[in-house]
Amino acid sequence: MRRLLSLALAAAVAAAALSSCTSSNESGAATAAGATSSPAAANTKATGSTPTASTTSDGSTHDDPADYTWDESTVVAIELKGTTATSARSSVKVSGSTVTITEAGSYRLSGTLSDGQVVVDTDDKDTVRLILNGVTITNGDQAALTVTDAKKVVVILADGSKNTLTDGAKYTFADSSTDEPNAALYSTADLTIAGNGSLTVTGKYNDGITGKDGLVIAGGTIVVEAADDAVRGKDYLVVKGGSLTVKAGGDGLKADNAEDTALGFVTILDGTLAIKAAGDGIQAESTVTVAGGKLAITTGGGAAAKVAADASAKAIKGAASVAIKGGTFTIDSADDALHSNVAVTIDGGNLTIATGDDAIHGDKSVTVNGGTVNITKSYEGLESIALVINGGEITVVASDDGLNAADGTGGGVPGARPGGAVAGNNTLTINGGTILVSANGDGIDINGSVTMTGGTLIVQGPTANNNGALDYDGTFNMTGGFIVAAGSAGMAQSPGASSTIKSIALRFSAVQPAGAIVHIQTAGGEEIVTFKSEKSFQSLVVSSPKLQSGVTYDVYTGGTATGTNQMGFYPAGAYSGGTKSTTTTVSTGATGR
Repeated sequence: MRRLLSLALAAAVAAAALSSCTSSNESGAATAAGATSSPAAANTKATGSTPTASTTSDGSTHDDPADYTWDESTVVAIELKGTTATSARSSVKVSGSTVTITEAGSYRLSGTLSDGQVVVDTDDKDTVRLILNGVTITNGDQAALTVTDAKKVVVILADGSKNTLTDGAKYTFADSSTDEPNAALYSTADLTIAGNGSLTVTGKYNDGITGKDGLVIAGGTIVVEAADDAVRGKDYLVVKGGSLTVKAGGDGLKADNAEDTALGFVTILDGTLAIKAAGDGIQAESTVTVAGGKLAITTGGGAAAKVAADASAKAIKGAASVAIKGGTFTIDSADDALHSNVAVTIDGGNLTIATGDDAIHGDKSVTVNGGTVNITKSYEGLESIALVINGGEITVVASDDGLNAADGTGGGVPGARPGGAVAGNNTLTINGGTILVSANGDGIDINGSVTMTGGTLIVQGPTANNNGALDYDGTFNMTGGFIVAAGSAGMAQSPGASSTIKSIALRFSAVQPAGAIVHIQTAGGEEIVTFKSEKSFQSLVVSSPKLQSGVTYDVYTGGTATGTNQMGFYPAGAYSGGTKSTTTTVSTGATGR
């Protein structure tokens, strides 16, 4: 059931996010917000999910409003009874503890199969709808629920129901040439899971839930524990709402179609997701797009853990791109938090990140247009060939470099220091936003050039002289914005002489202790900056639109500062009690090499 998509359409899915609220009609049935009804369909019921949330105009995913409604008078009852089952409809075949549905339609399942299986096997062109209303299915050597053939299957979790699917740790395959089905809930057809009930899936053999075409999760309270991947949709995985908690020995959420570049995408529109994975948290062969929801992701044992050289334990990984448009994230990853082999873009959202490697890594580009990014622990904060910051609030704590641009063309590679002063083609562009960096390595390490037209950059830099608060190999042209950068003096640099924004570069005769305050003002008392270092430092660079050539500035040390503290910078506070230590004028730009 392949369908031709474009990556643009995959991203457009995210823009279609709608709410998942439900209401109750007079009979007490859950009705989806936005669902329609008519006198002719008085018995039609709907699950608690917004039907149009991931549907695009050309049907680029299989989601359809009709998936969530059905005529109650046509529902076929199937009662599971331990080692057998009963149903009055001829489309339901029962052979021992195997129940096979052979025709499209709506089926309500209840009861228990202690060692059995429900199979959907139909050549019909219509949808098979399975309403799980208190179902427990355990299969010791196969999938608990499997779709071998169908156009589309929609699993509805009935209101208030508790449902459980469990497979065995060792499978017996009918055909020795295949290893599928390989999940407790397995489908060869497009699969949707929705409703207001709960579903617990335990995949002891391999995966928990696998859809070999597209998979849409539209609602329900779903808990999945799997020996390998928890939830996998080959062509795509779209989460529209509900609550999803997964624990995976492999990847948490995954789309793995690597044959068609327009497929293999994961889109999160809404919902609450708690992902704990030994491998990647969310992994897509093409794009990962998150437009909303609340996500908590732990991978590889968390930021304090070590990852084997041949393993991947990234929180969110999209081979072609990762796009964050909204949502709230709490990430604790042993490997990169956000990673793409091409591009990472952040337009919004609120991210809190602790990682044992890079917080945000794009092989070719990382772009931040908005949102709040709080990196509490990382090896390097943002890393790419091209870093572009147009807006947002970014805080970086890094054991090495805060912002790193390197690709190997100038003696450096991502994640390593440049091998010399030869400038590469890598770039950092800051057009806006607030960037607060605390780094043990370079505050910014650019194997190439820097352009800054706006925004605020505050750097609590390194204490060792083999690193610098600002480190670039090419040019640094600053025509707007504001910088305070404190650190060691051995490699201290400031923006270049061609910059229209002027800089003061202070080098103290002795290392200043952590907690030291520096205040710079004009002779007339106009404040330029008040700054309190979190670490010892000997160099301080201030670049500000207030600075002018030919003007002398007074430098005070000590005293007290009050007001809002942005990683040591007091943008609108009060300073008092210091001692004037020197006077200075603007610098012509320092190379530090």
